[in-house]
Amino acid sequence: MDIKKLISQMTLEEKAGLCSGLDFWHTKPVERLGVPASMVSDGPHGLRKQDTEGDHLGINDSIKAVCFPAACATAASFDVDMIRAMGEAIGDSCQHEGLSVVLGPAVNIKRSPLCGRNFEYFSEDPYLAGSMSAAYINGVQSKDVGTSIKHFAANSQEHRRMSSSSDADERTLREIYFPAFEMSVKQAQPWTVMCSYNRVNGTYASENKWLLTDVLRGEWGFEGYVMSDWGATADRVKGILAGLDLEMPASGGANDRKIVEAVKSGALDEAEVDKCVERILNIVYRFVEHAKPDTPWDKEAQHEMSARIAAQCMVLLKNEGGILPLNRDDAVAFIGEFAEKPRYQGGGSSHINSFKTTGAVEAATGLKVTYAQGYSAASDTATDEQIAEAVAAAKAAKVAVVFAGLPDAYESEGYDRRHMRLPDCQNKLIAAVAAANPNTAVVLHNGSPVEMPWIDSVKGVLEAYLGGQAVGLATVRVLYGDENPSGHLAETFPKRLEDNPSFLYYGGEGNVTEYREGVFVGYRYYDKKAMDVLFPFGHGLSYTTFEYSDLRLSEKAIDDTQEVTATVTVKNTGERAGKAVVQLYVAPPEADVIRPVRELKGFVKVDLQPGEAKTVSFTLNKRSFAYWNAEIHDWFVVSGDYAVQVGASSRDLPLCEKVTVTGTARIPRHYDMNSIFMDILADPRAAAVVKPLIDKAFAMFAPNPEEQTQAAAEAINDEMGAAMINYMPLRNALGFSAGMVTEEQILALLDQING
Repeated sequence: MDIKKLISQMTLEEKAGLCSGLDFWHTKPVERLGVPASMVSDGPHGLRKQDTEGDHLGINDSIKAVCFPAACATAASFDVDMIRAMGEAIGDSCQHEGLSVVLGPAVNIKRSPLCGRNFEYFSEDPYLAGSMSAAYINGVQSKDVGTSIKHFAANSQEHRRMSSSSDADERTLREIYFPAFEMSVKQAQPWTVMCSYNRVNGTYASENKWLLTDVLRGEWGFEGYVMSDWGATADRVKGILAGLDLEMPASGGANDRKIVEAVKSGALDEAEVDKCVERILNIVYRFVEHAKPDTPWDKEAQHEMSARIAAQCMVLLKNEGGILPLNRDDAVAFIGEFAEKPRYQGGGSSHINSFKTTGAVEAATGLKVTYAQGYSAASDTATDEQIAEAVAAAKAAKVAVVFAGLPDAYESEGYDRRHMRLPDCQNKLIAAVAAANPNTAVVLHNGSPVEMPWIDSVKGVLEAYLGGQAVGLATVRVLYGDENPSGHLAETFPKRLEDNPSFLYYGGEGNVTEYREGVFVGYRYYDKKAMDVLFPFGHGLSYTTFEYSDLRLSEKAIDDTQEVTATVTVKNTGERAGKAVVQLYVAPPEADVIRPVRELKGFVKVDLQPGEAKTVSFTLNKRSFAYWNAEIHDWFVVSGDYAVQVGASSRDLPLCEKVTVTGTARIPRHYDMNSIFMDILADPRAAAVVKPLIDKAFAMFAPNPEEQTQAAAEAINDEMGAAMINYMPLRNALGFSAGMVTEEQILALLDQING
């Protein structure tokens, strides 16, 4: 299809019309020229295809579909191959249903446990989020179906989400909130990008040219079209100029007319409209020309696939005394309504109309399992009778397993959580069951961290997250050891909400939210503070054990234009087959720049039989060692020794080797009379010029020991003298030199070092 020729045949009104939706889910057709409408659908973890009368938040039912585990779960798998396969399955579903684009993945950073939409987001870590996102996108798009990575950018709260401004400095955006999008664009080239509702530093994302054109297209090379989140468009003409191609949903023609009027008045160049239309039609025809309506959609097979995926995502947080896996010959009590009716997905635009669900009670048919409801999720209560029944069941069993978690009303699109607590009735139930039976384990169904006041009273905790429609089947397989848990936390579980770095500022004041914690999000903050947490980032236990050894770096020293390869051996030292998640972190050298203690720069999941060992490798490049320098507006490597640390979590890193990295870039410096000597001496070029002046001007701070009195030695010791010189501005060389240094001499030196 010759898109440019097609556009040349369109009227201005037709072009403007293509820049907004036909309805909630379709792009507009141009019947006169044979341009078809194209349908998109909510995702990301399944299809929420709605008919023309449908809505964005799911008040009306969507088609029956398969609900895979949500991103909070899949991120915990640390398995890019698994999530790519899930993407392929979703792509097949889209082809079957004639959907050109699935609206996902969602890669916004988990700044706070309170974000109501955290269940849709991958991680607090941008490298992990970007890696999982790129794999998902590549999976879906391998089926000639597009994705819409969202929500660009800095959309980490639901509170005032359509008006609030996320105010963050350049370094924070570049290091924390941009990389998942950047990695996805560079490694997977999503067909579309969805801009967020919020403003970024005062400008709506939908009309932010720096975001949508300068960074997304100019720097990262994005080739598709940008669509608005549903209702995120503020000023439509400004949006066109910024690079917002498609407004969703339909505007009733009002914004189309504004585009036409702006072109006719000269406020908008028609060529800008042509760009938007071309980008939209490129994607419309990319799907049309590769549509495969005969693609089968085996929902039963995908249900089983969903169960396998959910099992790989579950995180064994605690397993005291090896309480898990359960013995099939033992009497076990399943307690809690979620055992029968699991909460397996979040609310809002990602809510899937599942064609079937499997709870743990159903999946445990044939096992020695009794069930007690324990509480009502709908009413958020536990009666005395329900707790008494649960206690009786626990006393009669060898092991009691309490299924707990967050009810639907606690976390959803549209609003944020108010606290990190489970419902009081569930905490009360867990305490009562644990008192009745010392062999108690807890299974959690939640999309974000929760506080655990009962953690010391139970022997086991299995984090199932929101594991999709087959989560009950997966949970029973993990509990009984048919599947060995291999998930690791993609987010830190703090002990209290108050420990979170964004606690004081999350939600903001009025329509401004300041990201004052900067780059210190999640484990970057907790590790810098050496703070106790409930469970650290990357944590996850197994029914077997692993040993890490023989960390080797291909080079001892490199400059930042080169790469270094790290290899490490991991061995299954237990008696069960299992999967290890090998995590690599890089720790920077001590420097003036305030940086995290360490940052995740590589991971791989390794399947090992008992006694088996495998060697895995990681490639580290400039970005592995760099931070974003706002002076040069680019990535910058500080020269020094970097520690490469490998292990099983951010706080379980038994292996460490160092590599010396030399930065090749230079930060331009301009010195004047007010520059302090510490900064001048830190610059080798400038130091060589200025050092003789220092020795001459400040001889009084280094007196002859033979002439120095005891009182003088006590008044000005060596450390104090050096410090006083370090912090002095260059101008002080005049006064302290007793006339031995002149202003002309200093100005001449400044000309020399600045030149």
